[in-house]
Amino acid sequence: MNKRADVAVVIVTYNSENEISTCLESVAAETQDVELQLVVVDNGSKDGTVQVIREKFPQVKLIEPGCNLGFAAGVNFGVKNSDAEFVLLLNPDAEVRKNSIDKVVAFARSNPRYGLYGGRSYDSTGEVDPSSCWGAPTLWSLFLFASGLTTVFPRSGFFDPESLGDWKRDTVREVGIITGCFLLAPRTVWDELHGLDERFFMYGEDADLAMRARAAGYAPVICPEAGFIHEGGKSSDTPASKTLLLFKGKATLVRFHWRGLGRSLGLLFLAAGTGLRALLARLSSGGSTDRWPTVWEKRNQWLPGYPVTGDPAEKGA
Repeated sequence: MNKRADVAVVIVTYNSENEISTCLESVAAETQDVELQLVVVDNGSKDGTVQVIREKFPQVKLIEPGCNLGFAAGVNFGVKNSDAEFVLLLNPDAEVRKNSIDKVVAFARSNPRYGLYGGRSYDSTGEVDPSSCWGAPTLWSLFLFASGLTTVFPRSGFFDPESLGDWKRDTVREVGIITGCFLLAPRTVWDELHGLDERFFMYGEDADLAMRARAAGYAPVICPEAGFIHEGGKSSDTPASKTLLLFKGKATLVRFHWRGLGRSLGLLFLAAGTGLRALLARLSSGGSTDRWPTVWEKRNQWLPGYPVTGDPAEKGA
C-alpha cells in the first residue's frame, strides 16, 4: 500500500510557460522533509505551459479540464484529485525558498489550532513584499478607502489597516487574510470549510476562505520562516483589468458576509473610493492611462459582485 503524501501542492496555471519551470523546480529543490504530491490544473493555456510540464515534470499530476474554470474552481478540482495530509496552494509565478514547505508543515503540525497558514513573500529583488497576507475588510477600512486616506497614508496601521501597517511579516502573527499564492491547510480543515467558494472566479476567494475559517473558530496565521518569491498580477492583462476583478471580489465579499445597513454602506464606500480616485486621476493627468477612471466607469459591472447561486450561509458566511 502506498504511503500517503504529506502535502499536495496544488497549482493552477494559465499561460504560465515562462514561470512554471522555476516554480516546480524550486518546490523539488527546497523540500527535503515532507513527501510531496504535485498537482497542476491548467485552465486552458494557449502557450506552451502544458508541453513544458509534460516534458520536464513527469511526476506532476496534470489535469486539463479543457476550459478556464477560474482560480477557485481550478484549485478545488486539483484538491479533489489529491489525497495528502495537507493542501498547499501555490501560484505558478511563485518560487519556494529555503525549505519553506518543510517549515510551514512543521509549524502547522505543532500548532493545529490556526487552521490556515501562510508565509513571508519577497519580490524578485529580495525585498519583503507584503502581499502574502492582509487585514480583513471592515466598515472602517472601507470608509478610509472611500475618503482617500488609505492612499494619503499608505501602510499606516491606523489609516490603512488592511495593509497591516509596517509589519515586515517577520513574526508569527494571526491575520485576517492569507493570500492564495502560498496557503497551507490540513485536508481535514479544507474539507470542513468546503474548499474555495467557486462563485468567485478570481480574487476574493482566499479572503472568503479566511473569513469562513475565523467563523469556524480557526485563526489564520503567518509562519515567517516559510519564505517565497512572488511577482503578483500576472494572471490579468492590465492594471485596469486586474483592478476590475479585485473590486468584483471585494463587492462579492461584502454581499456574502455582511447584512443590512453594513452591506449597503460597504458597497457605497467601495464605489465612493473608486469615484474619488477617478476624479483625481482626471484632474491630474486626464486619466488617459490611469486605471481608476476605467474602474469607475465600469462600476455597474463589478458592484453587483459574482452571481449568488445558493445561500452564502451554506459556506459559513
